[in-house]
Amino acid sequence: MRLIKLVSNLGYGSQKDVRAMIRDERLTTRDGVPLGLEARVAHADVLLDGEPLDPPQGLVLMLNKPCGYTCSTSDPGLTVYSLLPHRFLLRKPVVSSVGRLDSDSSGLLLLTDDGQFLHHVISPRRAIAKTYEVTLARPLRGDEGEVFASGTLMLRSETEPLLPAGFEATGEQAARVTITEGRYHQVRRMLAAVGNHVETLRRTRIGGLTLDGLEEGRWRFLAASEIEAVIRT
Repeated sequence: MRLIKLVSNLGYGSQKDVRAMIRDERLTTRDGVPLGLEARVAHADVLLDGEPLDPPQGLVLMLNKPCGYTCSTSDPGLTVYSLLPHRFLLRKPVVSSVGRLDSDSSGLLLLTDDGQFLHHVISPRRAIAKTYEVTLARPLRGDEGEVFASGTLMLRSETEPLLPAGFEATGEQAARVTITEGRYHQVRRMLAAVGNHVETLRRTRIGGLTLDGLEEGRWRFLAASEIEAVIRT
């Protein structure tokens, strides 16, 4: 691919912007040789201002989402994209969230420009487990684990019962819930169905991937082994 198109597609700027970068000798090879307007070069061999380019198409990143941010690309309020480099919204294809965490929820959120990976993770047929830590408005009654594991729990206004889900009490008013579906506000509605109300909800695991010490509000790219940990569970 021509250098101009390569860098532009990664969101660093328009093709006009990239031409200016080339004229200013900001784009070089790894050994510091300036690249020309007609250069055709491998992605891994290009530096911008002395730094490697973002990964090519197929990137996956993880974000430790704080409360108060939405996953929308167009919400007028705070969005998760304000925590990421603006160029991720300008990539072709754009970087999108893999499923959603609502504004009042926090924790592990994946984003990608790989449509196949996105659909693999959110597809009900793949049954990729997602784990949430919740705190509750009222004490647990004691039978939540049995109800969630039964495969018979019905959510209000739905006609199909939920698949069996994992439940572990972690305190008098706290629990760990693991689901393999992605219905709207599912964990909150599950707890409402057994007479409780979720005060806080934090996602801590998707497949075999955890936040692993990533600070709230921070993000990082996933290695190939970590991507496999998501989809091979």
